[in-house]
Amino acid sequence: MPRGRRALRDVNIWPGFVDALTSLVLAFIFVLLVFVVAQFTLSEVLTGRDAALKRLNRQVSELADMLSLERKANTDLKSSLAQLSAELQSSNLKRDTLASRLSELSGERDKLTEQLEAAQQSVAAGKSSLAAQEQLTSEAQKQVALLNEQLAALRDQLASIQQALDASEAANKKKDVQIVDLGKRLNVALAGKVEELARYRSQFFGQLRAILGARPDIRIVGDRFVFQSEVLFPSSSAELSPAGLQTIGSLASTLKQIEPKIPKDINWILEVDGFTDKRPISTVRFPSNWELSSARAIAVVKALVADGVPADHLSAAGFGEYQPIDPADTPAAYAKNRRIELKLTQH
Repeated sequence: MPRGRRALRDVNIWPGFVDALTSLVLAFIFVLLVFVVAQFTLSEVLTGRDAALKRLNRQVSELADMLSLERKANTDLKSSLAQLSAELQSSNLKRDTLASRLSELSGERDKLTEQLEAAQQSVAAGKSSLAAQEQLTSEAQKQVALLNEQLAALRDQLASIQQALDASEAANKKKDVQIVDLGKRLNVALAGKVEELARYRSQFFGQLRAILGARPDIRIVGDRFVFQSEVLFPSSSAELSPAGLQTIGSLASTLKQIEPKIPKDINWILEVDGFTDKRPISTVRFPSNWELSSARAIAVVKALVADGVPADHLSAAGFGEYQPIDPADTPAAYAKNRRIELKLTQH
């Protein structure tokens, strides 16, 4: 046998094949293990996301329920307020009717009292006259009996009228108590709306103050936000300056942020009032301080409307020089009195 063929027969390839197959199996197992781990991790992630989605859906449902309850409560409050107003008007009408009836009954009682007194005087006179006589005629006796019967009937009528008066007075007092109670309930409801609007007014003024900064010519006085006229207008003019337009823009932006938070059943309005100092003005456009103060208030309202504030929630008024803050005749007093005031209130 040739030497080469003997060498090939001595070489055994089976161990190498086994090693290769083992490596291939191990590689396949490793890939399969990686795939299983990836699938498990992906399943955990998807399960967590499903749970989070369920929680979010549950929270959305709870918020929707809360919103529905809030809307229902708002509707109930409107209905209760309208019912209270109707009951109050009805009670006032009934009270007026009872008062009129009581007045009529009082007049009838007074008339019957006068008739009773007249009858008593007639009976007394008749008795005196009859006592002076030794003998009573049959006609006189009948007259006395008739007067006595009339007197008794008048007393019965007077007693009936007195009972009717007592009943009317009791009913009137009861209606007065009901009216007072309805008035209190109505005042409580209105006070709640006023207090709620005051909270939004404080928020509105606070945000506006934060935007405009602490300036001596812009201040809050009670329930009003006060601008000195020089902040918005040039002297003796009703045209907003560039700085004034910027200030009104900040005001409109703040108001539009607050507006969606105010409940729909609060009929709010922003009053814009213009004031001047006592020094008279007389020009073609402004014959007096009335025209100047009114024109400035209207200019502010128009700028707010142009910046997106609803016109039906705005009003403008001019007061001229007739409501000064400081009555002194000094430049400082004049500067205080030249102003634009804003007030967030209800119709």
